[in-house]
Amino acid sequence: MISVHMVPVPRGKVVAYRDDGPLSRGMGMLVAGQLPPLPPLAAAAFVTGILLLMGMAGAGGLAVFAPLVTLLLAGPGSSHPHDGRYDWMAPPILRAIEYSFIAACGFAYGVPPVLIFLVLGAAAFHHYDLVYRMRQRVYPPPWLAALGLGWEGRMLVLGLFALVGWVTGGFALLAAYLWGAFGWESLTCWLAAPRTGARAAEAGTQD
Repeated sequence: MISVHMVPVPRGKVVAYRDDGPLSRGMGMLVAGQLPPLPPLAAAAFVTGILLLMGMAGAGGLAVFAPLVTLLLAGPGSSHPHDGRYDWMAPPILRAIEYSFIAACGFAYGVPPVLIFLVLGAAAFHHYDLVYRMRQRVYPPPWLAALGLGWEGRMLVLGLFALVGWVTGGFALLAAYLWGAFGWESLTCWLAAPRTGARAAEAGTQD
């Protein structure tokens, strides 16, 4: 059954934009929202950048550990309400880390550019769809983050494929899965969403 909730967007919508998967959310539960998101995220971006540069330079064995480093640093901050002045920067930083890893991993292992583009396109499509849902007060179902693996899950899957030496096939498999999952869920969700629901919600916020 398709679950569509036409409700006002809460103040903590920045957390939804993060696109955390089960692993990241589980780590966030360990600190119960007490860890600010930006400092560990900045550290994750710095360390990941170094690992990716080393991977592009030929040390690909180190670059595959970038997802684990990012998860360990950025995951605990997922439970924070993200109500700080600059906490809105958390989702863009996570997008930059994820997209950079996908591209760097693909090019470092000689994956055909079309497969790299397909994986990046699936992730970008999902994130655009997520942002647009929030703007229209159409909430995604709670299981969508698990279905899409979350930013950390997608990175870890590609890292595992790299470790076992099946990178091109892994990119193809992940691209097919993500496009199928995100495309089907988005289509069915928007078809089930009442056309007047978003307008009513927007009108309510203007009163």
